Amino acid sequence: MDIGIGLPTTVAGVDRAGIVDWARRAEAAGFSSLGTIDRLVYDNYESLISLAAAAAVTDRIRLLTDILIAPLHTNTALLAKQVATIDRLSEGRMVLGVAVGGRPDDYAASEVDPGRRGRLFDAQLARLTSIWAGEGGIGPAPFAGPRPQLLIGGNQVRSFARVARYADGWTSGGGGPAALAATLPAVRQAWSEAGREGSPRTVSLGYFGLGDGAAAGIARSLGDYYAFAGPYRDMVIDGAAAGPDAVRALIDGYLAAGADELVLFPTSVDPAQVDLLAEVAFGR
Repeated sequence: MDIGIGLPTTVAGVDRAGIVDWARRAEAAGFSSLGTIDRLVYDNYESLISLAAAAAVTDRIRLLTDILIAPLHTNTALLAKQVATIDRLSEGRMVLGVAVGGRPDDYAASEVDPGRRGRLFDAQLARLTSIWAGEGGIGPAPFAGPRPQLLIGGNQVRSFARVARYADGWTSGGGGPAALAATLPAVRQAWSEAGREGSPRTVSLGYFGLGDGAAAGIARSLGDYYAFAGPYRDMVIDGAAAGPDAVRALIDGYLAAGADELVLFPTSVDPAQVDLLAEVAFGR
């Protein structure tokens, strides 16, 4: 199982070091991907711009949106161009993870009807696919193949059908190893029924904190980010891994559940978190 690390784009106090220095450290430490999570009505850095900055100072590590709330990007042609540009500049390292999200304030700010988000998303996926295939003359072309690497999130049957039709794999969100193990068979079944060969790539998300004050940092960062979510907020905080033993257990749990990659997102902006996580994940 590959192990990636998130950029602290949603953590209070993030600055240039939290993108540029963090990205360099993550690549040097051997992580597979740099990830971002997405909000609009929040004091966070925008995902695609953050990954473009990371692309400029790295050479190997993948650049992953986990996820980008696609229906908020109402100009699908522009979104296709932005993603393909990062893919070309990074020589094929862009991994676009997309889903519909669910924050009403994000949709209100974008002047998009959240009740139509599923239909909008389906139309976007078809349009992105056609643009990347060269229809309409909108370039640049993806670095290799018919599209940048594409993952689709969601835990409904309709989501799994989208994965099988359009994507390279599924991003499972942060429900924990047990939820992944319970849902993965349905994703694989949809993939097989669509006539796809092999298995969909499966990426999962977790949160971590290491070093002094890890538990307090988790509660503060995730408590603020998920303040809108009611009881789910506490579930996210309780599910985050505080300390080396908890991080190791989370990694082992996702490995046993069948994840191809686990991306661990930080709750601190201190770039030292990269090295602390590498010690636990890779034994160095």
